[in-house]
Amino acid sequence: AVILPNQFYHQELNDSKKINKKLRDELSVVIKKESIAFGIGIVNVETIDKINILNASIEAMYKAIESMQKKRANDKIDLLLIDGNRFTKHPTLSHKCIIKGDEKYYSMAAASILAKTYRDELMNQLSSKHPVYNWKNNKGYPTKEHKLKIIKYGTTKYHRKSFKLFDEQYSLKF
Repeated sequence: AVILPNQFYHQELNDSKKINKKLRDELSVVIKKESIAFGIGIVNVETIDKINILNASIEAMYKAIESMQKKRANDKIDLLLIDGNRFTKHPTLSHKCIIKGDEKYYSMAAASILAKTYRDELMNQLSSKHPVYNWKNNKGYPTKEHKLKIIKYGTTKYHRKSFKLFDEQYSLKF
């Protein structure tokens, strides 16, 4: 979640999926420095498996909002702009869902950049702990290489157990 000053402008700020890693990393520093407030929410893999990825994403948004509110306790948030078409009503704040919002609003593009750079850093740390899965390159997406590594080495506590990786379930044959 990000609150930017009203007059904030950066020519290259855009949806995190539309810019390269080097620029995302540079913009992340600018956003953190220039924003009025920002927050990052994290949900663990057990929660994702329990409540599903959509609900876990919304829970992470709530955590990002709470983090931001703690940093700016004296400032009132008037409206949450949510990128996408799904959100569970916040207990105290109004919201508006905007499809492709990170292409339309700087604050949403900034939030997508902070989320992506933070997640990429987490994946790099996991890759250092478990290099066999190549998380530094696949960033946790189920590439063919990653699937083959799971077949060969099994999963770690960082893998989602509820995510269907294969069309066919693999089992031991006795």
